[in-house]
Amino acid sequence: MREYVTMVCKECSNRNYRTSKKTQQTEKLELRKFCNYCRKHTGHKEYKK
Repeated sequence: MREYVTMVCKECSNRNYRTSKKTQQTEKLELRKFCNYCRKHTGHKEYKK
């Protein structure tokens, strides 16, 4: 089963992306994505509602 998570930019704290991950995965997801607000590639971390 998969759950939806929101990705938050580490630099500007904007919620830019929404993706899914496996439910059994316990650690938080971290990806390097493009932030439209910072206008550069930054680290994005999982944010749960």
